[in-house]
Parts: sequence; structure tokens; C-alpha cells
Amino acid sequence: MLIRPEAPADEPAIDRVLRDAFAARSHTNHAEVAIVRALRDHGDLTLSLVAEVSETIVGHIAFSPVSVAGRHDSWFGLGPLAVRTGVQRQGFGSALVRYGLEDLRLRDAIGCVVLGDPRFYGRFGFLSDGRLRYKNLPARFVQRIVFRGEPPTGDITYARAFDLA
Repeated sequence: MLIRPEAPADEPAIDRVLRDAFAARSHTNHAEVAIVRALRDHGDLTLSLVAEVSETIVGHIAFSPVSVAGRHDSWFGLGPLAVRTGVQRQGFGSALVRYGLEDLRLRDAIGCVVLGDPRFYGRFGFLSDGRLRYKNLPARFVQRIVFRGEPPTGDITYARAFDLA
């Protein structure tokens, strides 16, 4: 497995991975492809990584800037994260998360937020303490990892591309 930054030629393969990974999911409106494209178009795709096996892209992860309580100060949002259905539960998603979080640390990010399953994201150090809010989502699904400083409190605002969701 190779984890690397996306290249322009990867965009169609990333679209296929996103469509495949979310096709059967009931918790989504299937806007992931449009969100990632809009993040790119608006210059908000801070970090976009792919997992590749035998020159075939099997996974993708995106990170984009977020604000917390109206402050834009080096906080990022993880998502979407996608792995093709035929190769899920083989470590590709975990590798993408670990690699991406390390890259954010090297960029001197303050922290990262994610909306998702605490059982999965908790393995990487994400916590939900009720201090962060995102729309009407239950607090246990709103998680953060702090790289430096104090944990923030307040509402999370994602890049405008997420308004498609």
C-alpha cells in the first residue's frame, strides 16, 4: 500500500472511490463527490490523500479548514474518508487517517475535528466531550483531537463546500 497526495490525474478514480464507498450508506445524501470537487475548486482542500495498491486507488481522505466558535486558526476537518467496499476493513482507512493527522501536525495545525463513529475515530485520539457542536448532530459524533493548546468550545463551521451535504 502506498499513501500519497492526490495528483490531478487521480480525480476520476477518487470520484469512483467516493461513489462506491458511500453508495449503500443510509447516513449520507451522496454528495461526497460534489463536496470534494467543490473543496478543490474553492481552494479549501488543504490535504487530499489516496491509498494505492498496485497502482489502483482504493481509498481517499480529505482535510479542509474549519472554524470553531467563529475563529479560523489552524483547525481542520477530516472528511470525507472513503475506501472501496471490496477492500474495507483491511487497514486502508486507518492508514489514511494516521498519515493525514501526522501531516497536519507537521503543518503546525492546532487540531482536527471529525463527525463520525467514535468507535472508529477514537482509535486515533479523537474525543467527544460535548464542548464542540455541529448543527443538530448528537455530541458523541462530534469529535476533536488537539495537537497543541487547549480544547476549544463552540460551534464548528466547515468550508462552504459542505453546504452541499
